[in-house]
Amino acid sequence: MKSSVAPGIRLITSFSRDSWYRSFILFLTFIFYTAYHLSRKPISIVKSELHRNCSTVIRPVDLNITNNATWCDWAPFDQDNYQTLFGVLDNSFLVAYAIGMFFSGIFGERLPLRYYLSAGMLMSGLFTALFGLGFYWNIHSLGYYAFMQVMNGLVQTTGWPAVVACVGNWFGKGKRGFIMGVWNSHTSVGNILGSLIAGVFVSSAWGMSFIVPGIIIASTGILCFFFLVEKPEDVNCTPPQHHSDQESGEAEPLLQNAPHTDRTINGAISTDPPGVVEDHTEAISFCGALSIPGVVEFSLCLLFAKLVSYTFLYWLPLYISNVAHFEAKEAGDMSTLFDVGGIVGGIMAGLVSDYTGGRATTCCVMLIVAAPMLFLYNYIGQRSLGTTIGMLLVCGGLVNGPYALITTAVSADLGTHESLRGNSRALSTVTAIIDGTGSVGAALGPLLAGVISPTGWNNVFYMLISADVLACLFLSRLVYKEAQGWCGRAPRQRGFKEI
Repeated sequence: MKSSVAPGIRLITSFSRDSWYRSFILFLTFIFYTAYHLSRKPISIVKSELHRNCSTVIRPVDLNITNNATWCDWAPFDQDNYQTLFGVLDNSFLVAYAIGMFFSGIFGERLPLRYYLSAGMLMSGLFTALFGLGFYWNIHSLGYYAFMQVMNGLVQTTGWPAVVACVGNWFGKGKRGFIMGVWNSHTSVGNILGSLIAGVFVSSAWGMSFIVPGIIIASTGILCFFFLVEKPEDVNCTPPQHHSDQESGEAEPLLQNAPHTDRTINGAISTDPPGVVEDHTEAISFCGALSIPGVVEFSLCLLFAKLVSYTFLYWLPLYISNVAHFEAKEAGDMSTLFDVGGIVGGIMAGLVSDYTGGRATTCCVMLIVAAPMLFLYNYIGQRSLGTTIGMLLVCGGLVNGPYALITTAVSADLGTHESLRGNSRALSTVTAIIDGTGSVGAALGPLLAGVISPTGWNNVFYMLISADVLACLFLSRLVYKEAQGWCGRAPRQRGFKEI
């Protein structure tokens, strides 16, 4: 009697070589961008330690102090304008990130992704650790900390265009919304881990809240150098098919020059005639990427969606500490619930958009519902622990869901648009344009929060609600075109050809 194969071996052999490699790349890039976000989070946790309510802190007997109100604060954040100074730190990172992102995609298309990512993570680890070393070196210069934030913001731009381009090289369009929705949970997982790791050290030695994440992201940079595979062809795997034969027959290329055949794609009218476009592998220009239907609309939508998300990322722990009167570690731990909700929101947005074929409509509905939820969270969110937990989970899902969908599946769809005829090298530039525009909002949100918060937290939430409404408005034309397709006024197809 022939011996049966062990169940574990049967499971292993049931997956093809291509499937194993794709799973490995998905896991590896997940780890990489988790590390990127993990290293960004400590500043929001440490803020409430740099400026504390010293009247509640037990003063050492042998400490000679001159100011009872600020003796436990870390200069220069012991001043009355500490919120403005925190805003300077946030925007030193975010403005540098926003500016650098527009150039990062261009470099990402022209340099090997493995080297680009590895160098970016190693440099990010260095500058993150140098920020924390300011605690041990007893540095009290705002310029020092702002400079470290600027440099870290620039090197962190290596991450997003490169990991999205790598995943786009390995995965086709089929279930991209769901796959990338699950994969994009690295953002929230990184925020959660960053909060928890920073929280361990924040009350005893806040410098370690930066040094440990710095070591972690530098270690992942070494991992990237030894194991990342950029393209399936590099290991003799089958490349994904971004557009099926049926799709290729139904939809004609957009970027051609004669003007007689109108086609509606993602809400934009193309007047290009049918014809054959030769395959090309040269990197796409900045203007060429902007001309892809949907890039401008989703970029502007992401600007306001990311404004809301990053305001929560940088200011939520301080808000919870001030309003609910939690300690720094407790406020940091509580803020992770927002990111837990973001994981669920990102996955749900991907699933719904895959099923309906309406990326814009999915984003718009979630943003519309988010506005009243933000209003409710501000007014009733701190009444009880259960209410706080529930509202943070709901708001996190609604705020981060559209942000996750646009930066992953939408960027990958547009970067591999059928108008490009297989030129996947456009993916990095398209991703950089969308995320770079969003990063302008990411810089603007915390800056406005720093300016507005002294007038009251209510005004900060009114600003966030207004941003949500504006994000919806930029998608209105695309939503209308998607609705036309569903009502039978335009031929319905899947993905960005569907509208």
